[in-house]
Amino acid sequence: MTEPRPSIADKRRIFRQLHESGCFIIPNPWDVGSACYLQSLGFKALATTSSGLAWSQGRQDNALPRERVLAHLEQLVAATDVPVNADFESGFAADAAGVGESVRLAVETGVAGLSIEDSTGKEDAPLFGLSDAVARIRAARRAIDSKGGDTLLVARAECFLVGRPDLDETIARLQAYAGAGADCLYAPGLHTAEQIRTLVESVAPKPVNLLVGSPGVLTLPKIAELGVRRVSVGGALARTAWGGFMRAARLLAGQGSFDGFEGAPSHGDLDALFGAS
Repeated sequence: MTEPRPSIADKRRIFRQLHESGCFIIPNPWDVGSACYLQSLGFKALATTSSGLAWSQGRQDNALPRERVLAHLEQLVAATDVPVNADFESGFAADAAGVGESVRLAVETGVAGLSIEDSTGKEDAPLFGLSDAVARIRAARRAIDSKGGDTLLVARAECFLVGRPDLDETIARLQAYAGAGADCLYAPGLHTAEQIRTLVESVAPKPVNLLVGSPGVLTLPKIAELGVRRVSVGGALARTAWGGFMRAARLLAGQGSFDGFEGAPSHGDLDALFGAS
């Protein structure tokens, strides 16, 4: 007898439990197929990637409209049995009211969590002022609470990604976002153990997400030792897939060589994978 699929409430409850202790990897698929494969490997939760999705549509990161992203969230939630965390970019609005409306729509897709960035996309003012950024997180919190409050709210401080690698400012922003109702905190761009440890200790007891997008000296046990609760990989898996595809395509175009197909899974292997999903 087939076990019933977990409900949205089940997924959200499980997702919150994952953030209570230990350290887990939350990898980032970019479509239904990659999500199903990651689930088959036993990952306990998944997170979307705005860059991976955008590239699959032939667009730059942060260039897709809200409607397309919401449809993507619905597809991944429906296709998988594990919690899905949404990379919800900057909330698809500049003002707090607009962020609140976007978050309400995201919650309706069934995601177990969603992240809101404080970046503006403007070169001359890359981050929202702190008061505006806090108001945006408060609006997201209210939108979630109005739907029952069980969707995890992740607040991101983008300082290190927009050319302002100031750890003190990053910590101050995350502390303010925690006070505004964020459940989990995230500062992409941190690389050293000292930075990570300082941030984790400064925002405790809130759980921290660490982005790891390239090989390095930090192993998962070391990251866990630093107190990080979860590790995401952003667009790294999508970039890895694109790397294999681009190498094979360049060999076809430049040399008429089929050597780029070496190591690819067989047609039957993939059919078997998705036939069982």
